[in-house]
Amino acid sequence: MHSLLIPLLRILSDGKFHPGTHLAAQLSVSRATVCNVLKQAEPLGIHLHKVQGHGYQLPIAPNWLDAGQIQADLHGEARQIEMIVLNETRSTNTDLLNRHVTASPLVCLAAEYQTSGRGRRGKQWEATLGGSLTFSVRWISPLGIAALSGLSLAVGVAVRRALQRCGVEDARLKWPNDILWQDKKLAGILIEVQGESMGPAIVVIGIGINVQLPDDVRANIDQPVTDLHEITGHSIDRNHLLAEILNALHDILLEFAVNGLSRLRHEWSEWHAHNNQWLNITLADGKTINGIARGIQASGALLIELPDGQQLALHSGEVQRARRTDSVEVA
Repeated sequence: MHSLLIPLLRILSDGKFHPGTHLAAQLSVSRATVCNVLKQAEPLGIHLHKVQGHGYQLPIAPNWLDAGQIQADLHGEARQIEMIVLNETRSTNTDLLNRHVTASPLVCLAAEYQTSGRGRRGKQWEATLGGSLTFSVRWISPLGIAALSGLSLAVGVAVRRALQRCGVEDARLKWPNDILWQDKKLAGILIEVQGESMGPAIVVIGIGINVQLPDDVRANIDQPVTDLHEITGHSIDRNHLLAEILNALHDILLEFAVNGLSRLRHEWSEWHAHNNQWLNITLADGKTINGIARGIQASGALLIELPDGQQLALHSGEVQRARRTDSVEVA
């Protein structure tokens, strides 16, 4: 995506017609450059009107991110969160990991568009301009890497709380780091850590939420997905949603720093999408196990009851709903 596309679309967001010559003058480029750059809007799901003698019009503008609006909706000590909004970046997680560490214990970086957004296990996070909310939060944690087990589950609780405050009922938590609605993926979490085993640690929490995905983007995703527009039937203000997530996340991180996952286990289990259900879990080595989800440990490990009654504590794996079977393949 050309670096001038979002600045041009922001100018056009007033809904008025703007002659190409005026747009070119505002950005100190040629009229031909404006024309070529705006051709990139359509593949991103942004529909422009072009009328001879009048110029360009953006009839429906994206709900642009605004750092000032986000900050205004933060509560209490969460107002101390440093807020950065970029038009484009390769990955908000990578960007925050590489940025100079400031004195702020929490820094949030949100981007209108990611060219290489990442999900779990190296998968690309499919996002769309204005139709997704993608951001990362850097936390200077007093805990070491060894004490951060289960953090993705705690973050899931924060996201679910915020979604409920924004009118999204019955969002469910999928172990270890997805948010579902009616068994379709709504949001995902990716946590990356730098530091020592005993601390402190730099933690980057990446979160992606589907706001309103075009059909062509959905077609590129290899699992059932949903978005906030489908769930609520109306548009959700991304600035308000991000602020609510930051408010909830601020409280959750304070709790986690003191008590880990222990006081959040009940709430997570209450909203577990697969509690007491038969699951197939694919392990990192490709082997699979089949059993019933029986809650989580304080470490965040998923407890699975095998057909013979044994329980396994799993710290990683890909989970899918399954029919009951007596076959178990475990190394």
